[in-house]
Amino acid sequence: MLNPGRLLYSESVLVSDFNFHLPSELIAQDPPVARDGSRMLHLDRETGRFYDRQFRDLPDFLQPGDVVVFNDTRVFPARLYGRRAQVHSQPLSVRGLAAREFLHGRIEVLLTRQLSTEPNDWECLVRPGRKVGVGERLYFGENNELQAEVLARGKFGERQIRFQPVEKFLDLIERIGHVPLPPYIDREDSISDRERYQTVYAQQLGSVAAPTAGLHFTPQIFDRIRKRDIQLVNVTLHVGLGTFQPVRVERVEDHKIHSEAYSISPEAASAINLALQSSKRVVAIGTTTVRTLEDAAARGGGTMAPGSASAGIFIYPGFQFKVVKAMLTNFHLPQSTLLMLVSAFAGRENVLRTYEHAVSSRYRFYSYGDCMLIE
Repeated sequence: MLNPGRLLYSESVLVSDFNFHLPSELIAQDPPVARDGSRMLHLDRETGRFYDRQFRDLPDFLQPGDVVVFNDTRVFPARLYGRRAQVHSQPLSVRGLAAREFLHGRIEVLLTRQLSTEPNDWECLVRPGRKVGVGERLYFGENNELQAEVLARGKFGERQIRFQPVEKFLDLIERIGHVPLPPYIDREDSISDRERYQTVYAQQLGSVAAPTAGLHFTPQIFDRIRKRDIQLVNVTLHVGLGTFQPVRVERVEDHKIHSEAYSISPEAASAINLALQSSKRVVAIGTTTVRTLEDAAARGGGTMAPGSASAGIFIYPGFQFKVVKAMLTNFHLPQSTLLMLVSAFAGRENVLRTYEHAVSSRYRFYSYGDCMLIE
């Protein structure tokens, strides 16, 4: 059986082949005034031609019979600000800790994946990472109501931590946590980010980053799409650590991508399989949806099987798509795995030429930026 986590191609691909110049002022720091007010760059991947559009034009490019697939994951406030204390002999309690241990130990913890519920263990990123060692105690909230211990450490700030048992853990995270805005948004999160860094159709709690192509959609856009005899389908992939990890190798095939949990309902699998059997288009909203569909197809021999799995698939030029025929996506970081995925779908030269136009035309980039429709 094909291993969806590692797809080998005949020629090496260099990470540097996916570089482009992006002026920092084009990195969107805030969402557009209106959700559906973004620009949309339309790329015909067969001809390489591109056109300047508006996102509100999207329903007009969808065809009757299309199956449009969304990732309905929901972002939780996964960024925690707390304090550290090197306490190894005392019980997990704030009693007996000197005030100076807290004052000089501010840390930031980004929860990326829950490893177990009992005990409550998490994979996370810690900053400053070099200072936080195994056995240290971490304290969060104004009254230190959430406490954890570092169990293990990895490279580049990765840690495994265990939270002390607490009632209604996720409710507490919702109260004291912060929206995990990407690092290229150079500001603190605000109250409005809790709404805007979330799709209007988000349902399944579990992501540390939004499926950003979906941020543009509004109920009014959905109404226009439904009137065109187009089927809307949801799958779920929880965005995790891979989104935040840069590629640190020279050859693309040497990169090890992090896996992300996903699930496909029987109804979604049936709708997508019917579309494939009847040669209807499957349109993916966002790269996370693409990963879900293509990973499931690789596991199922070209068809969707309902259930849960972990997407370890790494898509870069040379990959043969089995499901997705069109996609909507935002603009991505230079030399990122997401840019490689888009390049696999539309051709590296096409994508980089389109990105060059986007830069010269002052499109807004990344999570809160504009989008591309690739057909």
